[in-house]
Amino acid sequence: MNILDTIVERKRTEVAEREKHKPLDVIKAGAFYSRKTISLVEGLSRPNASGIIAEFKRKSPSKGIINDRVDPVEVTKAYQAAGASAVSILTDEYFFGGHDQDVVRARQVLDIPILRKEFIIDEYQVHEAKALGADLILLIAACLSKEEVVRFSTLARSLGLEVLLELHDEDELEHVCETIDLVGINNRSLKTFDVNIARSLRMAGQLPKDKLKVAESGIDDPAQVKLFRENGYSAFLIGENFMKTNDPGMALHEFRNQIEIVG
Repeated sequence: MNILDTIVERKRTEVAEREKHKPLDVIKAGAFYSRKTISLVEGLSRPNASGIIAEFKRKSPSKGIINDRVDPVEVTKAYQAAGASAVSILTDEYFFGGHDQDVVRARQVLDIPILRKEFIIDEYQVHEAKALGADLILLIAACLSKEEVVRFSTLARSLGLEVLLELHDEDELEHVCETIDLVGINNRSLKTFDVNIARSLRMAGQLPKDKLKVAESGIDDPAQVKLFRENGYSAFLIGENFMKTNDPGMALHEFRNQIEIVG
């Protein structure tokens, strides 16, 4: 069993327990459930948008502890101040050290979109994302059927959430559907956790022209952002490169300055 299979197996048990202790009607009664969401798609169309989706991540199965000493509110506020187009917050606790409250707390201080980074395998989690204050969700093609992608993304759209569909190889291109807003290519395999930057570049021309493209993971050089932009990418999900420092917000600020130098 690979890492992704292990995560999904645990997630199914976890979601069943969560739904038992917090039924859907309770989720829907939350203060954020009725809030108007903020569009990342619109944000990316603005002049001088950085396109950077800066991630808050404490640990990962491949790297272990990355940074568990910083506060999610302080880091995400610093990300916003440094020009992030959006922030991504991992909520999986067992494998990534995340918490739902990280999203709730960040939502109270941010004016930019929040991506709830989670392994979504059930409609319940889509409702959760809206109730936590997220603006968009991640759907991972590698652990979902085409029918599930359509169902979950249609539900998300009905709740005002945008959807980022993550692909890893050409076999998953058929998961792209009408109700997807952004398509991301993850340079890191969720089965082996190996990183291959060339994956995003190779698949760029095969992605639908009407979907915004997002390069994900393994980005640690401003020159890579320039290369991705030249290949049609509008956004860049970067986490570890910032989180491994003592001051992730400053790391993003310096990274953006270097992007301008690279051109």
